[in-house]
Amino acid sequence: MSLQDFLQLLSSVMALGGALVMLISMIGVARFPDIYCRAHALGMGMTLGVTLLLLSLWIALGSQAAGLKVVAAIFFQFLTIPVASHLISLAAYRRGIRRHNNRPLDG
Repeated sequence: MSLQDFLQLLSSVMALGGALVMLISMIGVARFPDIYCRAHALGMGMTLGVTLLLLSLWIALGSQAAGLKVVAAIFFQFLTIPVASHLISLAAYRRGIRRHNNRPLDG
């Protein structure tokens, strides 16, 4: 097995892994009982899934110029996706939306 074959296999495995993580995240968004659980599934799953897909792209392209762009995209994904997930939960909290078992969030 040559290095090119190994890199292509690694890229494919990472892309499939990222797509699988994002699929599981979307199933969690559809199935979890309340907004807080859904926001957590969205934030964690999408961050890992997008990161794996972008790393797969970097390996597939294989150039330094593409690598810098991919690292910048991963950096911005780490800044935006968790913050958006937190803001969704914060908006729900401020509107007084309770958890699925009707327990208050404070206490």
